[in-house]
Amino acid sequence: MTDTIALAGITIDSNDPGALAEFWRSALGYVTLADDDGYVMIAPPGVGFGEGRYLAFQQVPEHKVTKNRVHLDVQTTARAEEVARLTALGAVVLGEHSLPGFAWTVLQDPQGNEFCVVAPTS
Repeated sequence: MTDTIALAGITIDSNDPGALAEFWRSALGYVTLADDDGYVMIAPPGVGFGEGRYLAFQQVPEHKVTKNRVHLDVQTTARAEEVARLTALGAVVLGEHSLPGFAWTVLQDPQGNEFCVVAPTS
């Protein structure tokens, strides 16, 4: 293990960083840390710069055209309710999956980025 680097956050390319940040702020209850010239950073309330756990959205000219190489997983104990809330915010359901002990729903955010809502099963 190294103590010289640590995962700080994840940056997602976007054609409209402000709109995508708004979706994820609403989805996760995060607040804005930075919003400047095509770059928006959000994090949990009380988390500041250098404390990790942020999502950032940066302006890019091209549209997403293929499946993500990396995607976010969000965890809940109320998967159906959270999926309904996220679709009301603009997400689209792509599929349902399960393995022994947990299940997940694959969704796309309003700009087509896949993510999963994961929950334990009994």
